[in-house]
Amino acid sequence: MLSLNRLKEGAQARTKPSGWVLPKQTSSVAPPHVWTNADMDPVPPERRTWTGWVFVLYWFSDLVTVSTWSGASSVVAAGLSAKDAILIVLLATLWNAIPTVFNGAIGATLHIPFPIAARAVFGLWLSYFAIASRSILAMFWFGVNTAAGGLAVTQMIKAIWPSYGTLPNHLPASAGITTQGMISYFLFFLVQLPFIFIPMHKLKPMFLAKTIVMPPMVIAMVAWICVKADGNDFFDAPSKVTGSAKAWLWLASLTSVTGSFSTITVNISDFSRFSKKPGSQIWQLPVIPLFKVWIGAFGIISASASAKIWGQPLWNPLLIIDHWHGSSGGRAAAFFASACWCLAQICLNLSANSLSFANDVTSLWPKYINIFRGQLICFVLGGWALCPWLVMASAQTFLSFMSAYAIFMAPLASLLLADYWIVKKRRYDVPALYDPDGIYGRCNWRSLVILCVVILPLMPGLAQRVTPKSVSIPAGMKNLFAINYMYGFVTAMVLYLILNWIWPDKKTLIPYTVYGTPVTGVEVDQESKAGSESPVPNGVKSKEAETHTTAV
Repeated sequence: MLSLNRLKEGAQARTKPSGWVLPKQTSSVAPPHVWTNADMDPVPPERRTWTGWVFVLYWFSDLVTVSTWSGASSVVAAGLSAKDAILIVLLATLWNAIPTVFNGAIGATLHIPFPIAARAVFGLWLSYFAIASRSILAMFWFGVNTAAGGLAVTQMIKAIWPSYGTLPNHLPASAGITTQGMISYFLFFLVQLPFIFIPMHKLKPMFLAKTIVMPPMVIAMVAWICVKADGNDFFDAPSKVTGSAKAWLWLASLTSVTGSFSTITVNISDFSRFSKKPGSQIWQLPVIPLFKVWIGAFGIISASASAKIWGQPLWNPLLIIDHWHGSSGGRAAAFFASACWCLAQICLNLSANSLSFANDVTSLWPKYINIFRGQLICFVLGGWALCPWLVMASAQTFLSFMSAYAIFMAPLASLLLADYWIVKKRRYDVPALYDPDGIYGRCNWRSLVILCVVILPLMPGLAQRVTPKSVSIPAGMKNLFAINYMYGFVTAMVLYLILNWIWPDKKTLIPYTVYGTPVTGVEVDQESKAGSESPVPNGVKSKEAETHTTAV
């Protein structure tokens, strides 16, 4: 009895918070000995509130941004025609939207986040690589969008005090930013910082405000520059490159624009898990192309028109606003438009970057990090340690950064899709995903082999693209990197299907879906349409299913 009491006391002591250690939370599905975070549990029915309209508003927040505008217009700035850029954006958007909806079904049906779903594909330990890759890129995008917000702050201050535009620079050229730029960046950082102390559901008025003010503002910007360009002949301007150089630039631009939103194809379950119905997230299929092509087209038109007006394509909308400061009316318009872009960047950074990062890292270190701490880490590291202003230095640098994005995200998105829909036929054992000793194991060697085969050949191209003056590689490697998203997505899927056909992981091929929460009638209907037998609710297994779900 004494030894039993000591064991109980020891267990209680381990669950008490100490210093940076968080209180141990009780999970509805994870074994008692596993330190987990309640935010990672399957979403209970009462919290599934995302309807199709919520997904529409989410994507409006995610896509009506400086990054969407700049990603498309930078294609024109790189040397392609406006018509080429429109087609590239359309194709890239479809390649984003379709995997997003397929992978979103994992969260919408099983109500689990991406870090948990990744364990079915990679195993527990290898899933940490996928999670870390996604979280690092979320930090980068947080910083890039903060840099864009800093440019908006510059235009706002110049509209009030024009002398701010001639502020002396005291920073060296190697810093990649001026004194004025650093002040603006710091001010925008301070403006968005307090919002992480406010729960996301209480920020709905801010997101609604963005939905109201952004459409008329961006339409007015495009109308102004088209009138100033005196016609639409600028849209017919040919590409500045021809022949094979144009072909490879075309493919590289397609990869860049696709890669810019490839992260959400991986972690969409972080949001789709709140779906009210499994079909709610299908609304993403039409609205992603609609919003991205709309804002992208505005960026392309503006870049083409600015090339006619000022002799160079202005790929960033805030660079266009910089030309409005000549009169009092222009300064007022510059202030209002820049304030709108500031609002857009804050909404984006909160919903798509800092929150996504926090979701990821809470699963990596649940003992020390919760959602708030994760967002705070993203603000500090993504906002300062990664020096994001260097990424925003030029259109070519911006495209190179977005290309780098794709080499990790393409195979991850492809493996998630292939595993859930084709290999396992939409049958996951949710409680086993929370058990380190469950059927999905510590490392899926098939996924490890595929990641090595797909990513390693692209690393020289990545090094050369980021530091072109320091690294020289053969033309073949450059061309492979130009199509890295297509290569990574297709190759990973084909290899995964082949390996699972030759060496199937039979213990994970269960005949039932085992849910982590009570099963609704809609989910039962979804299972029957998928051709599987009745799902097993709330982690309860029948004798027939139990042989497939016990630990090995």
